[in-house]
Formats: sequence, structure tokens, C-alpha cells
Amino acid sequence: MKIVVIASLGLLSLLQPSLSVAENVNGKNIYLQRCGMCHGADIKGTGPLANKSDPPTPDLTTPAFKKRLNEYPGVIVSSVILRPNGDLIPRTLRENGVKLSPFTWKVQDFRDLNQYMSGVISKSR
Repeated sequence: MKIVVIASLGLLSLLQPSLSVAENVNGKNIYLQRCGMCHGADIKGTGPLANKSDPPTPDLTTPAFKKRLNEYPGVIVSSVILRPNGDLIPRTLRENGVKLSPFTWKVQDFRDLNQYMSGVISKSR
């Protein structure tokens, strides 16, 4: 009986979508809607607004950034929250006529965004 239950749970887990896939969908959507216009779909600083800021939007797939991400996994999230570049992001968007709708960030959104971007970055180069 125990083996049947364990086997049934194993089969059910194959039928259920993976949580990480669902989280990555949320992370990907947030990234594309809120970050991609500057960083580009490839996260290499190739978006339509990439060269319209000073300094230009960085390539987040470089070895230096990968190292930084490994040493401080929260670097992506802290960039969104702390804005180390001051008003660079809002100013660049405003100067180029891009209006983002207000967004209420949840902790899970930050986790999903970090997971999505980390996945794309780790697969690059």
C-alpha cells in the first residue's frame, strides 16, 4: 500500500506544472514589462532605450556581473529597491515618453524576477 501511495504521488508530480516554471513565467513577465525596454530580452543591454541613458544600460551577462550575482544574489532585487543610480531609470523612461503603470511589488515578485534573470544570465555565453 505504501508503495502505491508513493508511486501515485510521483505520477501526480509529473502531471502538475513545476512551481519554478510558474515562478519563472511571473519573473519573465515582470522583466519584459519593466526591465526589457532598457536591458533587452537577452539581458545584454540591447533594449530600445539602452543607449538613451547616461551611462548606457549595462550588459548583465558579463563575467563581472555574474561574479557579482554569485557573491551577492540580491543584487538584482536591491537595484530595483535601492536604485543605486538615483533617478536614472525613471528619468530615462520619462525623457523617452515611456509610462509604466504603477506596480505593487510583492516579495514573491522579487524572488521570481531574480530567479528569471539569474537563469537567463547563467545560460548566456
